[in-house]
Amino acid sequence: MRKLINVFFVAAGLVFTANVASAQQKIAHIDSEAIFSSMPEAKTASTTLEALQKQKQSEIERMQTEYQTKYEAAVAKNKTLSEANKETVGKELQAMGVELDDMKKRITDATQKAQQDIATKQGELLAPLNTKFINAVKAVAKEKGFAYIFDISAQQGANNLLAWEGGDDVTAAVRTKLGISATTAAAPAKAAPKK
Repeated sequence: MRKLINVFFVAAGLVFTANVASAQQKIAHIDSEAIFSSMPEAKTASTTLEALQKQKQSEIERMQTEYQTKYEAAVAKNKTLSEANKETVGKELQAMGVELDDMKKRITDATQKAQQDIATKQGELLAPLNTKFINAVKAVAKEKGFAYIFDISAQQGANNLLAWEGGDDVTAAVRTKLGISATTAAAPAKAAPKK
């Protein structure tokens, strides 16, 4: 019986200690959108992605213009159709129709390929930035003793932090860890969410 009482007190002491320890955990918040917008690598990646997107868009527009020209030629050819040249013009129109269908398929394929290429390039460019960002956040959390750091930026789909009272904003510390100076981070400060 005495052993049972000792076990009970030890268990109660452990639960009490765990509650006290968890009550002392530090919590902070960060605005990842502000950090990413001030990262020089993110700006370079954004410029590269925009250039690739414009290049792909111009290639598709060129194909669409060629399709439109050939379509108009087919419509004009159809207007010359008469009983006398029905067989000859009919064969030409049929060949033009096959060519137009082929062009339409190539445009669709090119559009899908362009989207895949852009997504692949985005992954190549942003994955290292995200890793660098996460490592900096983890380093700041460890240095400053934070148990949790919430992201308050609006772009985070899984953000469940709607309001906060106090806490530490470690956005500047993460910027410093990433080597971004305060003058480089000239992005306007975001207003805090309403409580």
